[in-house]
Amino acid sequence: MTDVPIVVGINRTQDGSIAVARGDSDIYSLQKERVSRRKHHWGRLGDLPDRYLPRMPLLNEPVDLVVEGYSSDDEIENLGAYHEELRRTLRLKPDAAVVLLSHHLSHLYSAFYPSPFEEAAGLVVDAQGSRVRDFTEQVDLPPGTPDGMLEISSFYRCRRGLVECLAKQLWDGDWAHPAGLGCFYALLTKMIWPTGESNEGKVMGLAPFGDPDALGLPDLDVKGHEVFIPDAWMETFGQRSETYRYAGDAPERFKRCADLAAAGQRAFENALTRLVDWLHAQTGLDDLVFAGGTALNCSANGILLRESPFSEVFIPPSPHDGGTAVGCALYGLVTCLGVESRFRWTDDFLGPEPDPAEIEAAVRDLPDDLVAERPADLVGAMTELLERGRVVGLHQGRSESGPRALGNRSIIADPRRPEMQDYVNFEVKGREWFRPLAPLVLADHAERIFEVDRPAPFMQYAARVRAEHREGLPGITHVDGTARLQTVTPETTPFLHALLTRWHDRTGCPVLVNTSLNGPGDPLTESPAHSVETLRGTNMHALVMPPYLIRKREEPPVPGEDWERPAEPV
Repeated sequence: MTDVPIVVGINRTQDGSIAVARGDSDIYSLQKERVSRRKHHWGRLGDLPDRYLPRMPLLNEPVDLVVEGYSSDDEIENLGAYHEELRRTLRLKPDAAVVLLSHHLSHLYSAFYPSPFEEAAGLVVDAQGSRVRDFTEQVDLPPGTPDGMLEISSFYRCRRGLVECLAKQLWDGDWAHPAGLGCFYALLTKMIWPTGESNEGKVMGLAPFGDPDALGLPDLDVKGHEVFIPDAWMETFGQRSETYRYAGDAPERFKRCADLAAAGQRAFENALTRLVDWLHAQTGLDDLVFAGGTALNCSANGILLRESPFSEVFIPPSPHDGGTAVGCALYGLVTCLGVESRFRWTDDFLGPEPDPAEIEAAVRDLPDDLVAERPADLVGAMTELLERGRVVGLHQGRSESGPRALGNRSIIADPRRPEMQDYVNFEVKGREWFRPLAPLVLADHAERIFEVDRPAPFMQYAARVRAEHREGLPGITHVDGTARLQTVTPETTPFLHALLTRWHDRTGCPVLVNTSLNGPGDPLTESPAHSVETLRGTNMHALVMPPYLIRKREEPPVPGEDWERPAEPV
């Protein structure tokens, strides 16, 4: 029996996820997609017994409290069935309660309480959150506000022990009359990629290739804390032709898509800046926490850090819906149980504790096309492979809870090779040629290589690569001269730090490519078996899974040697 409180937080909406707070400092979190292998997999009945319980041993402990987060989809209508499933699956203590938490408040708790701040302004912006009738926070709304309206942005004043909602922008959910930054970027994304979901990162990567003035589109209409979409943009979004649909290497179509992305990205950045200015004027505080799906926009985040009136800006590594399970768990711990949380986002490795038996089983069951060895110097062996142009997966420790690989489920490569970006995009990730790759950099060298003045451990904002280093780092320098960097220290990522240090000693370069360990269309790998499958299913050359190095018996081509870039399919 445990003598510390255990709180379970569950996100029942998009990017379904679970989190367990054990005592005042331990947090574990797992996204459904990592187990189901379907990106952005929505929460559903059956997740708890079938997806989460087998992977999260803490769920077998006696539970003090469950906090569930819902959004504007229909899952909240299944409360009775969900609560029956909770009682059937978990060891709920006799007095354990089940508490509901509205969507934006769960985002806010995932950002403020794990932040380094004692007091801060809070901003949550996404496409749509909870309906007014389901709010679990106090907010002054105009008399007669319909209870079916949706929250699309929320503004807070926070200090530990007290969270005050200052204002919200609401929307009626009618996509014929959309409003807000989240809706705007969703519509922009659907113009260029009409099928699939969560392609917003593609738009962000495409925008620097375009001219934001080419189409004559205006800024968004910002009135105080509210954002509205002008008619010119709505007329553009109303076009259903192929004009703005991405079509591979087709030059004219590419230019039109890039120009639209550039105009949309600039409009988004300018409106976000004005919202932040408004919030700063309302609170007068020095620090800001920012969450919601729009907080994944690294280009805009870089502008906030450099230009906003706030001295410091904190964005959690899981600002999207997948991170709201952590917010639910912290709400339960802090607000419901009155336990002061000591958990801070110092790293994002919140996945289940690794099971050495899983690694041994994966190595024991390797197919004939792979071979495993246990090098006496694993860091040295990996460094040698990277220096020879090989692309190497890295699977170690607890998995990342957010959408970005930070060294425990990563693909690592040499950023100095001009062909590396194309090779990884085509032969490993199976994605568009223009998508940038991110850099790892030794923290002590970050300011020499990049225009940064603070740590960047979570790969959340784009910074300029200093001009004198751009030519030498083509694998991580985007067309606009920026990169979404991750600074590496020995305290939070010791293996990465040892690898980068050895790499720097051998090559004089303190930077490596880091992208997520997954194949085309897949989420980040979770288990050793997933990572081995990704090695086999892509043209990665090897996989490091300490203490093992796994290679292919028949090696793929090497970028810069025997590999030629294929044409992107139209």
